[in-house]
Order: sequence, then structure tokens, then C-alpha cells
Amino acid sequence: NEGNEYFKEKDYGRAVAAYSEGLRRRCGDVELDAVLLTNRAAAHFHLGNYRSALNDAIQAKKLKPTHLKAIIRGALCHMELKNFLEAIAWCEEGLQIDSKEKKLVEIRTKADKLKVNMKAAWHLQCLSLWDPWREGAPSSWFLGLFSLPPLQERNIKLVLEPSDEEEEVSDGLAEISLDGFHSDSATGAKVHLDADGNLNWPVLFLYPEHEQTDFTVAFHENSRFIDHLMVMFAELPPWDSEKKYLPNNLELYFEDEEREEMYEVNPEHTLLQVLQHERYFVKAGTPTVLVFAKRSPFSKKYFSGKKVHRL
Repeated sequence: NEGNEYFKEKDYGRAVAAYSEGLRRRCGDVELDAVLLTNRAAAHFHLGNYRSALNDAIQAKKLKPTHLKAIIRGALCHMELKNFLEAIAWCEEGLQIDSKEKKLVEIRTKADKLKVNMKAAWHLQCLSLWDPWREGAPSSWFLGLFSLPPLQERNIKLVLEPSDEEEEVSDGLAEISLDGFHSDSATGAKVHLDADGNLNWPVLFLYPEHEQTDFTVAFHENSRFIDHLMVMFAELPPWDSEKKYLPNNLELYFEDEEREEMYEVNPEHTLLQVLQHERYFVKAGTPTVLVFAKRSPFSKKYFSGKKVHRL
């Protein structure tokens, strides 16, 4: 009930905490646990934490396979994650339970229209999120970002100047602010200060081996990467057919493009610790990390020709 009240107030962070506390009680009531998971999925969804929301929907569906709200939520998560085939599969599963469920029919129709070449979509998404000058971000966006005292105090470095070839500017990206964000789109997320004066960042996770991405809208600067990985990979992603992407079997890196060097990230470190690294530069207002399965042949090939700074 507490979680529902927070949800009505659109205080989704506290709603997640309340539903999580309910689940920790382990009441043994399968129906109630399915509701708690589905409600927490909805709260995560509104925060833009689509991978976490999907994991909760999966767990809720396991507890109660006919729970339409969980199926609808899972289908919506797959849509946000650009997993259109998986979204269609979830819709079809739900429509077998209720063939007239309007929301599932709507999602199914939309997913059919949005089926695209995933490789091309991945590259486009990375370009738009990772390189704002390709999107024509106004210079004021970067100058406004750089002038924020909380970033200067933390010694967080930002990309400020466009390349010589990319001088045209437009309103491609909204200005970053500390007043929070008001968009359902991942690309509309902004770094913001919470009530305790801590920064919460949108963070992009790239999986080069599978040309996939994850996007976390509100990554608290004092949260550890391992904590997010434990939630994001509580269930194996559908693209991990070899079952390699387990929380403790992952390596994180960031790339120093200027020097063509890679730096390994300690999963036990917080986001702030990484952002304060002397060679970490935030581009497009979105910290980015690359994720690989440990000792994979792909990562060895990917790192070939680059200097890699190990932990």
C-alpha cells in the first residue's frame, strides 16, 4: 500500500524501495508477490530502468503465468529496449490468454511496424547518444553543463568543443539541468541533483559483441556498478544464447578515444569514482561503459591494437 501511494505521487524511486521491502518479507503468497513484482516493474519503467523492469516482469510471469499486467509490462520493456521480436512474442503469449486485450494488440501492431535492422539501429543509437555533434547539439548545451558547480566540485570532465568538420548546430539535444528530467524517452534524460545533493546520471551500457545497449536513467553517483549488474542480469538477456553474461562474469571498460586506450573499470567502484578518473570524459551528458564477457575471444579481438590499462 505504501508503494502504491508513492506511485500515485509519481515518487517512483520510493515506490521501488517500498515494493522491494514487501518482497523481502517473503510472505509466501504467490499472488501478492506477483503483484509486488509487477508494480515494482512499473515503477522501474517510469524511471527508465527498462532492464530492471523487464526482470521483474519475467519473475512475476513465472509466479503467475496468466498475469496480464506482467505480460503487458514485459512487452513494453522489450519495446523500449528495441527487442521487437521479443515484444511480439510476449504479446502473442498474452493474447492467448485474452485475445481482445487492447494494449497487447496495440503493442503487437507497433512492434510489427518497428522491426528494423538491429545492427543499423545499434550504430545509430550509439552515434546519437555518444556523439552529440552528429546530432547538432548547441554549444550552449555544453557550456551550460560545464558551468554547473556540482560537476566542477567533483572534477568531472566533459567534452566541450565540436570538431572542425561539424560546425552546424541545431536544437538536437535539450539543455542539461539540475532540475530533473521530464521525458519518457531515454535520450531525454538529464543528470540531476536529488534531495540529498547527490548527482544521478543517465548511463549507457554498450555490449559490442552483440551490438546491444542498455540505458539506465538514474544511476546514483555513489552506487556501485556491481549493484546495477546484479539487477540488470538477474535474468539472462535474450541475445545471450551462450549464457556468458552473468553479473560476476563481466568486465567493464571505458575508452579513451584520443589515445585509443582502454581502461578497465572495477565493478566494486562507484560511478563517481569512474567519472573522476583522469582520462574519463563525459560525452553528450551520458557516461558510457563497455561490457564484455570475461576472457571472450571477441574481447581479445576488440582490444587488439589498443593499449589496455588493467586493474
